[in-house]
Amino acid sequence: MAEEKKGKKEKKKRDKKNKSNYYEASGETFKRNRKHCPKCGAGIFLAQHKERLHCGKCGYTEIQKTVQEKKPEAAEQEQKKEKAEEKSEKTN
Repeated sequence: MAEEKKGKKEKKKRDKKNKSNYYEASGETFKRNRKHCPKCGAGIFLAQHKERLHCGKCGYTEIQKTVQEKKPEAAEQEQKKEKAEEKSEKTN
């Protein structure tokens, strides 16, 4: 029989994100690297996901423009592939 492991499971180690990564210092000025939440105000940053920006405090969500731009392009590419397939079927 297979032996079962008993006891606590090992926790996954995560990369801790420091608040210092949210700011960039140049001389005497600081620049924010991330967008802040328009509802909560400055100091509450939006989490960056693949397709959206999200506030964990109030739930505000922004869809990123890059994802919206890719969708029409993907539809155009599919149409081009269909036209190419139709042409190849006509020639055969």
